[in-house]
Amino acid sequence: LDLSKIEAGKMEFAPETFDVREMVLAVATTLRPLVEKNHNTLGVQVMDGTGLMHADLTRVRQVLLNLLSNACKFTENGRILLDVNRSDGANGSWLTFKVSDTGIGLTAEQMSRLFETFTQADATTARKYGGTGLGLAISRRICQRMGGEVTVESAPEQGSTFTVRLPVDAARVAEGAADAPDAPGGDASAVSVLVIDDDPDARALMRRHLTRAGYRVDEAPDGHTGLARARAFRPDVITLDAIMPGMDGWAVLAALKSDPELSTIPVVMATVLDEERMGMALGASEYILKPVDRKRLVATIDRFATRGPDSRVLIVEDDEPTRTLMARTLQRARWTASQASNGRVALERMREQKPTLILLDLMMPEMDGFEFLEAIRANAEWRDIPVIVITAKTLTDEDRRRLNGGVETVVQKGGRPRDALIEEIRALLSVRTPGRHPERSEPRHPDRSEGSAITE
Repeated sequence: LDLSKIEAGKMEFAPETFDVREMVLAVATTLRPLVEKNHNTLGVQVMDGTGLMHADLTRVRQVLLNLLSNACKFTENGRILLDVNRSDGANGSWLTFKVSDTGIGLTAEQMSRLFETFTQADATTARKYGGTGLGLAISRRICQRMGGEVTVESAPEQGSTFTVRLPVDAARVAEGAADAPDAPGGDASAVSVLVIDDDPDARALMRRHLTRAGYRVDEAPDGHTGLARARAFRPDVITLDAIMPGMDGWAVLAALKSDPELSTIPVVMATVLDEERMGMALGASEYILKPVDRKRLVATIDRFATRGPDSRVLIVEDDEPTRTLMARTLQRARWTASQASNGRVALERMREQKPTLILLDLMMPEMDGFEFLEAIRANAEWRDIPVIVITAKTLTDEDRRRLNGGVETVVQKGGRPRDALIEEIRALLSVRTPGRHPERSEPRHPDRSEGSAITE
């Protein structure tokens, strides 16, 4: 029932203010019989000054009881420790609950499935220890709804440590994320944008601009709520203010990019701070200064919200800085970029996964671009993959002959804006369908000299 409520966005939270030390000691007392059942000992360490917490007491207890009961179940003649700490800083006040045991531990493969619903470590564990495989999944989702997270560290036969991190004012975050999943306004099939900004007037303006452009808009008045709603609704694009109380935009951006489930969402910084270099270094896709120009805002969201359903690009380039820059540019535009240092490595990558498009340098060691093209032409499964050649080489008549029928376009390396290549790729992929083998003749624009689409 808890899982159904969480997935429907209908889990209710009953906030109250309580003493953290008293709550932890009460949980430990409740667990004593289970601790003693397998001849374990339980240690509790609560840092001085943990103070009060404003959250749903029942839900916090539920999470801790689940983690501690698991530790008791998978540990025999061992020790279990509950360690509680508080940290106060620029990113707000946080409580950390660590549950450690000396039990059977977990393999890396088991940990990768640990928080999936109806999943246990393996069949042997399920037979021996029983259980539904729901406790950890529910605990993690409860923590995420309150703006926190549950993580695990473990190794076989070396025990496990589960860490719960929650904001001290978790109730405020939970209330901000308590709406149903279809809470963002507009057509549910439309591209969704999450606007994170503490200024209600700024949020209203952004909503007006984006709604008129056909986007489905959701709002968050602070960083904690923004992270909670990002996890709950997985928007296609996020706009983020830098200056916010409690948890500022830089901390939110860092948290988004460190979360594997959220890291690929493009984040557009929209702020009065002229700190573009910092924003881009932390992983922002674009940086817009307030007051926000409507046309630029909509054009920017259009750019990051639109991509083909199949978007794997293979970069074949021997120069590592150029290769890395291309990959970073493509990833900011929400394409998946894999890399190869020469044609031979590229063929290995293609055997692992067929790309949607190839960016190819011609002059490379071991196997150059011409030899690579011959290899993919000889393979019926690969010859329909579009290829864009990006090279500093001045093409001779012989080069053109060797390229004939094998590439979509040739771009000369130079000083063209990096967005040009993105637009080239988007236009190319938008008119192609998987499995279709369009008729080819001469490579388009073989003597293009406007410069490269990749610059920094």
